[in-house]
Amino acid sequence: QVQLVESGGGLVQTGGSLRLSCAASGNAFSIKTMGWYRQAPEKQREFVAIITNAGAATYRDSVKGRFTVSRDYAKNTVYLQMGRLSPEDTAVYYCYAVTNMGHWGKGTLVTVSS
Repeated sequence: QVQLVESGGGLVQTGGSLRLSCAASGNAFSIKTMGWYRQAPEKQREFVAIITNAGAATYRDSVKGRFTVSRDYAKNTVYLQMGRLSPEDTAVYYCYAVTNMGHWGKGTLVTVSS
C-alpha cells in the first residue's frame, strides 16, 4: 500500500502563487507516476498534472504555463507549483500515485479570492 499526504493549500489572492506538496510512504518504491487532480465545488474531479518516473510531465490545458509539477525521487514527494492563480483554480487538490493500482491522498483545499 501507498499512503499520500498533501500539504500547502490555503487562501491566496488572484494572481498569487502556492506550492503544494505530497509525500508518499509505504510501498513508495513501487510508484510509477505521481500527480495532481482537483475537484471544485459541485464539479467532477479533473486531471491537473502528472509526472512519470522518467520526468515527463503532462498538464491540463488551462494550467499550462502557470503550474509546474516536479518530483523529489529521494523524498518520494511530488510538488505542484501554482502561479497566476485565479478563482477558477479554487478546488480541493488531490495527490495521485500509480503503482499497479491508483492511490489517492485526502486532499488539500486551495481557495483563490477575487
